[in-house]
Amino acid sequence: MHDYQWLHEYCLNRFGSSRALEARLPQPQSEQYLRELSDDRYLSTMSLRIFRAGLKHSLVDAKWPAFEQVFFGFDPEKVVLMGAERLENLMQDTRIIRHLGKLKSVPRNAQFILDERQRRGSFGALIADWPSSDIVGLWKYLAKQGTQLGGLSAPRFLRMVGKDTFVPTDDMVAALKAQKVVDKAPTSLKELAAVQALFNGWQEQSGRPLCQLSVMLAHTVNH
Repeated sequence: MHDYQWLHEYCLNRFGSSRALEARLPQPQSEQYLRELSDDRYLSTMSLRIFRAGLKHSLVDAKWPAFEQVFFGFDPEKVVLMGAERLENLMQDTRIIRHLGKLKSVPRNAQFILDERQRRGSFGALIADWPSSDIVGLWKYLAKQGTQLGGLSAPRFLRMVGKDTFVPTDDMVAALKAQKVVDKAPTSLKELAAVQALFNGWQEQSGRPLCQLSVMLAHTVNH
């Protein structure tokens, strides 16, 4: 596989200048921001990601104010009390997306957030304290402890709240194949560990956050 110098030079050649490259790269939030972000915002963003999955994002986003209303501002202490009858009634509410499985995930993830609050003081502490050098471990934890957070949902949720992570998009997976790191979308522990090791090496060489390296790598795929 190539080193970071190759990645940097490739992207410079593609975009023409350091300024043009930097303008395309995301910035992660600070640990303090992640720690202080309220539990209701984590639940709202988590739920938004779940409802976006498989749907046009703009459609979901347009309906999100109604979701905020029917789920009590995503206050986990209130949401966790929503029973099956309440959720069934929401299936008649045309202001929201009526997908029972996804609706059921909201109180279940509210319980997950409350469990982490009891364990760590806040859900933000879980997100802020998890080392980026094992970000795939956080994906696995979220998928196991949460509901409907498998696949790309955990890394996309983390990207949405500003936690530093790479996201195995189609372009990034194609680039990983070209680098012979994986031969398919990484799902097994071995495959994910190989991808993590690649990014950890590039991060050590460059000092860049994972999210920037992820975007840079995706841009090495020719369109």
